[in-house]
Amino acid sequence: MSDPTRRNRLDEEESPYLRQHADNPVHWQPWDDAALEAARERDVPIFLSIGYSACHWCHVMEEESFEDEEVAAVLNEHFVPVKVDREERPDIDAVYMSICQQVTGGGGWPLSAWLTPEGKPFYVGTYFPKRAQRGRPGFVDLLENIRNSWQTDRNEMENRAEQWTNAIEGELESTPEAGDAPDAELLRSAASQTVRSADREHGGFGQGGPKFPQPARIDLLLRAYDRTGAAQFRDVAVETLDAMANGGLYDHVGGGFHRYATDRGWTVPHFEKMLYDNAELPRAYLTGYQVTGDERYAEVVRDTFAFLEREMRHPEGGFYSTLDARSEGEEGSEEGAFYVWTPEGIHDAVNDETAADLFCDRYGVTRAGNFEGKTVLTLRASVPELAEEYDHSEDEVAELLEDARRRVFDAREKRERPSRDEKVLAGWNGLLVSALTEGGLVLDDRYADLAESALDFVRERLWDAEDGRLSRRFKDENVAIDGYLEDYAFLARGAFDLYQTTGAVDHLGFALDLARAIEREFWDDERGTLYFTPESGERLVARPQELADQSTPSSLGVATDVLLALSEFAPHDRFADIAESVLETHSRTIESNPVQYATLALAADRHATGSLELTVAADELPAAWRERLAETYLPTRILTRRPPTEDELADWCAELGLDESPPIWANRDAEDEPTLYVCRSFTCSPPVTDIDAGLEWADDLTPN
Repeated sequence: MSDPTRRNRLDEEESPYLRQHADNPVHWQPWDDAALEAARERDVPIFLSIGYSACHWCHVMEEESFEDEEVAAVLNEHFVPVKVDREERPDIDAVYMSICQQVTGGGGWPLSAWLTPEGKPFYVGTYFPKRAQRGRPGFVDLLENIRNSWQTDRNEMENRAEQWTNAIEGELESTPEAGDAPDAELLRSAASQTVRSADREHGGFGQGGPKFPQPARIDLLLRAYDRTGAAQFRDVAVETLDAMANGGLYDHVGGGFHRYATDRGWTVPHFEKMLYDNAELPRAYLTGYQVTGDERYAEVVRDTFAFLEREMRHPEGGFYSTLDARSEGEEGSEEGAFYVWTPEGIHDAVNDETAADLFCDRYGVTRAGNFEGKTVLTLRASVPELAEEYDHSEDEVAELLEDARRRVFDAREKRERPSRDEKVLAGWNGLLVSALTEGGLVLDDRYADLAESALDFVRERLWDAEDGRLSRRFKDENVAIDGYLEDYAFLARGAFDLYQTTGAVDHLGFALDLARAIEREFWDDERGTLYFTPESGERLVARPQELADQSTPSSLGVATDVLLALSEFAPHDRFADIAESVLETHSRTIESNPVQYATLALAADRHATGSLELTVAADELPAAWRERLAETYLPTRILTRRPPTEDELADWCAELGLDESPPIWANRDAEDEPTLYVCRSFTCSPPVTDIDAGLEWADDLTPN
């Protein structure tokens, strides 16, 4: 019987990234028992390559090496080559990225690692060119050197693998001695540290490129501004929001954000568009809109949601994962080709000289360009400046610019489109459900409808209600991969946020079910932490935790925060105890660098100061109340609806499986009209029937 690992097996996979490599001459294997067993039987190393479908340098390494017959011959003969989609298997990525960062001082994708047949790493790096260049070793030479060393110096390589595996376990799996959970002073110190890290000239954080979106840091700053009134916290947040919205990170024609900027000035991005960025950044802009009233921030959110609905939505409601940086086809083979322009291209698209000139001046389109002879659009002139220069009214300029933008968009639609990764991930959809839900409260009810359809999509396809288990990925009717902590936590937060906006108790019930699954599958009572992988899941060389914010928020931070919020509705569950234990376990780590652990720091602040409970006893949230809440920034807010009568409330509790009303609902009935109760940390307002009076109480209960 032939060995199935002696051929490329990626055509059997659903991941678009893995299928992109199905035609390579390399005998790629998915990460599975057959591949690992083959390495043990052949007694050869595993070459592990981790990437994702929108990764530019992953494409480059494929074209240079993995499509090359010479490279494939060496890989196939002397290694078991394994491909992993990091978006499907973030646990594998976390394990081997950890040692890459420890050994090399950096990381990124593609991640290249050589492992013993037991999965223990002994050599790591990222992108390698086929032949040595600019200080990087050549991939062919590296393969030959590792092959020879495996045969002649096996003991040293296995000793290194043991040492590195111990380092991974120490970095990812162990927990420090517990201390006291951080107190309310953490928020101010975290915001002050964030200000010190800020680029006050160009916006964002750090004094060089690349520049990454850091939405949790913006949340820290605006929450600290609300708490303290310190203008510098607001100023740094606004500078960063403006820089991202004005620069090339933002798609000024079609809406939505690219992955990150390659330069300090936010001019040239890496052009892939990720669902998680386009979920978390709108949340930051919605907060900025509430704090500043700047209508531009609301426009950014609307245009980003329009992009997501138009280009990233499954017909039945869920949202896809990514758009590639590159387009298919010869003409669009360069990164960013879909998004960049020349003056001639703008004039051809707009077909109106004045409007085209205005557009070029507005967005900095020049013959020299700013990216390989073409221009990434960035805001370079304001409408008032253009009105003065062109001797038009501001309304006329705005109208001409908007008409030009529509024509440029239509022209761009005729280009070769970037590839789309059409897997639907539970956790990333959870992030977007939260963002759309907040948009539904702040801007337009229809965004909450989109959130509801996305949550229903994921719940129907990826949630097993009987077993209380969540799968991570849906693709073409195929469901796979046990959910990770981020899937449960992000989706629980999304469901809870949707309950807050809509008042539909079923969403609250789903959030509680997910929270109980988090306790069952991820909580380690002995070590006082929540792990990233489920207890019943696959065992790797280490079981990771995710404390730090990365491209997505810390799953540990989001889980801790949502458990604290849900503890108000299930006081006899252990949610609050688990959250407090996590914060005690990691208190010294959080306090040592709260900017790196911003999401955990925000959860610690909720624990220290208490949630702001707004309990509305009414059949529906009055329209005037909704408008006031939409324009009011209320960090750590829990907006909860309950039926106006005790009989109806008893039905809700029965639906949720609660023996009695939780304190957030108990004895808070309506007084002949919609009634609001405002509480924080066991201090409550009297019942009020006027929203302004309630918000005055909320101000009074804000911690100092």
